[in-house]
Order: sequence, then C-alpha cells, then structure tokens
Amino acid sequence: MTPKLNWRNVPTQTIAAGDVNFAFREMGKHHGGTPVVFLVHLAAVLDNWDPRVMDGISARHHIIAFDLPGVGASSGSPSNSMEEMADDAITFIRAMGFQQVDLLGFSLGGMVAQEIVLKEPQLVRKMVLAGTGPAGGQGISSVAGVTFYDIVRGLLTGQDAKQFLFFTRTPNGIEAGKAFLARLKERNENRDKAISVRAFLAQLRALRVWGQKAPANLSLIRQPVLVVNGEDDRMVPTINSHDLARRLPDSQLIIYPDAGHGGAFQFHADFVRSTLEFLSR
Repeated sequence: MTPKLNWRNVPTQTIAAGDVNFAFREMGKHHGGTPVVFLVHLAAVLDNWDPRVMDGISARHHIIAFDLPGVGASSGSPSNSMEEMADDAITFIRAMGFQQVDLLGFSLGGMVAQEIVLKEPQLVRKMVLAGTGPAGGQGISSVAGVTFYDIVRGLLTGQDAKQFLFFTRTPNGIEAGKAFLARLKERNENRDKAISVRAFLAQLRALRVWGQKAPANLSLIRQPVLVVNGEDDRMVPTINSHDLARRLPDSQLIIYPDAGHGGAFQFHADFVRSTLEFLSR
C-alpha cells in the first residue's frame, strides 16, 4: 500500500523558470479548485511550515509551498526587496501554470503577498495574512534587531530562537513553542537545505526597506483577506494586524489570546478551521 501523503513525506520537486530551479512541495492536488500558494517567513525554508497547518489545509485544497530563488534548495540569487520577491513568486506561479491562486503569507511572506496582489490583482482570488503588516508599519524596520537579540538569547539558553520570536514567555506560550518546534522535526528524510547567510541578510534588508517605505493604498485590494495574529507579537507588532484589517476593504481579523508572532501555529486547529471556512465562502 502506498503511504498516505502528508507534510512529513511529500516529495520535494523542482520546476525551471527563467534561470532558476524552484524547489517546491505540493499536496491535495486531487481536490482541484483554486490552489493555495504558501509564502514563508524570514530565514525559513520548506521545513519551517507547521505540518498540522499543511496537512489540515491540504485535506480540502491543492496546496503548494516553494523556496524563493537562492533560498533553501532553489537555485539563483536571493532578492533583497519585497517587490523583487513578489516578482520571483509570480514567476513561480506562472511556471506552475496557475491562472489564479489563493495566497497564504506568514510574516515576511505576508508582505510579499501584498506586493503580489498590488502588482497582479487578477492573479489572486483570496489572501490569508498571518503575523504580518503593511509597508511602513510600526516596528517592521526593527525586525533585524529583535531577531538578532533573540538569536543570542537562544544561543545563551540552548534553545531555538523561534521559542522567543514566535511565542510568548507565559506557560502556555512556552509549551506551544516546544510543541511547534517538535512538529518541525517530524520530517526526518529529504529535508530542505537551510537558508544561507547571504539569503538571510538579503531578507533582513528587504524588511528594513519595507518598514521605512511609504504606506501603500490598500483600498486597491478588493480581494477578501483573512488577517491573523497573536495578541503579543514581538516581531511584527500586533498593531500592524489591526491596521491591515482596518485598511483592507474586505477583511476579517482574528487575534489569538496569550500568543505571539506564531499565533497561527500555537492555535493551529482553529487557524486551519478558520482558513478553510474563509476559503470556502
């Protein structure tokens, strides 16, 4: 019997577009409908997606996650602006032959998603924006400082920096962080390549510039958008999620209690249910 495909065992594939070989994984293809394209966070590769989220959404939808050029197992040079990353993502989406997609962007990925929909509105049906904020948003240009501070905290305490960056320091937050990090290790074969220092620094530059950029006219985004965050996001302050929801004409906001940047992963069961409901409406 063929083992059931899930995020732990789904094969990594590649597709050539221009001079880049994009690494990607896809599941739930038999469901048809509008594909859901996942856009990942700072310093992340395919293995940084929560298996519970990927398995949950692929139970009802065709999902695709990929590495941008120069990130993980994708070839090419990393882009150092959100606009260029959006162009890279559009190149990948077109190479896959998709006419229209739903976007699920987390953190940096949510910023790339906003650029995609402003550049190519006809390409996007709906968006889920988790732990993210708008151009020029409060505290976004300081992400590098927060990140390096928590990397040092992690090194000094022998912990993964995501325990500090993504989760609150309350008992619930600490337990949720441990559970999330354990889930990320469930795939033990054919893992993705870790991000290079070069790509990480390029992404930090993109975040700094994005945080200093003049605000975009988000009223141009007519697509339905689900905005999600924890109530205490240290990386991309939660006020940015409220700001996004207020400025997007067709938005729904979910703020999880006693949760931080990784609120969507801490409350993965509710996040999957809410996302499935939102996509099916």
